[in-house]
Amino acid sequence: MKAADLSGIISDMRGEVIADLVDEFMPPKTYADQWDTEGLRAAVRERLNMDLPVADWAAEEGVGDEEIIERLDRAANEMMAAKAAQFGPETMRMIEKQMLLQTIDAKWRDHLLTLEHLRSVVGFRSYAQRDPLNEYKTEAFQLFEAMLDGLRADVTQKLAQIRPMTEDEQAMLTRDLAQQRAEMDAMATPTAADFPDATPGFNEADPATWGNPGRNDPCPCGSGKKFKHCHGRLA
Repeated sequence: MKAADLSGIISDMRGEVIADLVDEFMPPKTYADQWDTEGLRAAVRERLNMDLPVADWAAEEGVGDEEIIERLDRAANEMMAAKAAQFGPETMRMIEKQMLLQTIDAKWRDHLLTLEHLRSVVGFRSYAQRDPLNEYKTEAFQLFEAMLDGLRADVTQKLAQIRPMTEDEQAMLTRDLAQQRAEMDAMATPTAADFPDATPGFNEADPATWGNPGRNDPCPCGSGKKFKHCHGRLA
């Protein structure tokens, strides 16, 4: 994870996700009429953010699951290359690394919690004449494999969905930030309403309007505090 370029790992993950999808909807050693090509198309749209004519590909003479995997791989690689060109190679590498590390962190935390729960209940397997230690090892390994599958799927899906902001979106974001800053500045700028009991003419931003109170006199802002503990600290 110290490497700046993790695109090779990301590409391998994407390839495994594609292979798993094809295996799910076009199981090995099955005939074409048993394939769920519409289900595969929907899954590709959801996981890879691409709408591809999978059913048309599958209907071609002599096309099998390996050819479908190759075409999906090619389309996904072209899409991600286009994203890299839009963001810029260095920015894309940074996005990939950040996305991978964040997802690993979240998945690993969930995995540790699941293992803790498994440890707390696996002892009950002994009542069914099963060895708790072997049961724990078996299920922990299965959970780890499931975590890796989820990691690959989540990273692939998130990276497939990212895109640069359009000019209109950038302009809208700039306007929103400017409005937020203006509202914060307005909240930070005191008005007469903030000092209802203040000495007439008192302006917090203008010390000349504070008069000449002694250190132990009430503060002219009307807070009820001594001047030395209120605006006198700012003088």
